Order: sequence, then C-alpha cells, then structure tokens
Amino acid sequence: METAAFLLSQLGAHASSQFLARAAELDLTGPHVGVLRAIADDPGTSQQALAQRLDILPSRVVAFVDDLEDRGLVRRERHPSDRRSHALRLTPTGEQVREQLRVLGAEHNDRLLAPLSERERVTLTELLAKVAAAQGLRPGVHPGFRHLGR
Repeated sequence: METAAFLLSQLGAHASSQFLARAAELDLTGPHVGVLRAIADDPGTSQQALAQRLDILPSRVVAFVDDLEDRGLVRRERHPSDRRSHALRLTPTGEQVREQLRVLGAEHNDRLLAPLSERERVTLTELLAKVAAAQGLRPGVHPGFRHLGR
C-alpha cells in the first residue's frame, strides 16, 4: 500500500494539472487564478499586501496585475489612505471570470471526489485542512507561488 504522503503528492499533481487545463480554457495560468482569487477575497488590497499574502516578490505581483489589468479583469485605484499605493479590485468582467473559476473549481472538486459520499468528502476535507495547517500552509494560497520568486 502506498503512503499517505505519496498519494497526496500523486493526487495533488493530478488535480493541479486537471484544474490548470480547465483554467487555460479561460486563457489563465495558475498564478493568474491565484491573484484573481486573492483580490476577490480582499477587495482594495494593495500590491504590497498581495505580495506578502502570496509570498512572492512585489515585482512579480506587478507583472501579474499588469497582465490582468490589460485583459480588463483588474483595476488599480489610488489607495484612499496612502497615495503612494494602489488598491486592487476586480472589474465587472473580472467578477464574471472569478465566478466562472468558482464554478470550474466546484466541478473539478466534484469530479475528483466523485467516489466519496458527502460525509466522506467532509471528513477528508477536514483532515486535509488539519494536516495543511500543521505544515504551516496558508489557507487559500497555493505553495507553488514560492517558486515564482521571493
């Protein structure tokens, strides 16, 4: 029998590649999805705060935000309390794409966990959250961001 660590790694790689293939249909990469999600979760966040949350260099955040802004998904506004900073928000188009990603993510989760009952899904999710927390992983932040430069 395989170890839990191996199975988690195997499933993680599989789940990630499957999700990224679907996100690519929306012309988005994993980092784009992560940045959109982080801005949606904290509207008005600054680029600096976003870099800290995602644990990547601010210059990388600027590049991703520039790209998303060029696509009309994100807008920068002067921060109300710090004129040197920009508040980041999703545009209406960005909100629509974020909703498409939410649906895509729910469908992906359902496909991946199809063999499990609802009770088993809840239990598995709780156990995985417990293990992730014990490893110091931040909720909602993919550890792959660390490979983008820090």
